[in-house]
Amino acid sequence: MTIAPQRIPITYEADYRTDTIGLYAGGELYAAVHGVSRNADDPAESFGWYAYVHRFDHDGRPEASTIRWIAVSRYLRDPDADRKLAALLDELVALRVGDIAIQPFRFVYDGVPFGLIDESDPDRGDWAELHPDRLGFNPPWDGTYST
Repeated sequence: MTIAPQRIPITYEADYRTDTIGLYAGGELYAAVHGVSRNADDPAESFGWYAYVHRFDHDGRPEASTIRWIAVSRYLRDPDADRKLAALLDELVALRVGDIAIQPFRFVYDGVPFGLIDESDPDRGDWAELHPDRLGFNPPWDGTYST
């Protein structure tokens, strides 16, 4: 078994889960609005939604993340969610969507794990998972993902 590569490609897909990734003057970015259940016993009351932008240098090394709280709700019905993400993206110079290749990273914010985490093991094989988005990447490491 090998482990995930040092830089994992992620393919841009218009109007789908990776439609807010790309490049900006400072490097690469991964941006999204996503929710995560923080309590399996009561998911409707503990499903927290976040808007976030992860920034990476031109070599895909993580530099910084900006996260904005949106709401607690089983389904996202907050009209400000897209506006909050757009405001985060507006802070970036020369933004353009496209494919990226980033290094694995991990941190916890508000009790929620965020990052592209190498979860390779003998049972699962070579695997990296983007959290909280739950996008999985594996060989041939071509930028496509599993949900």
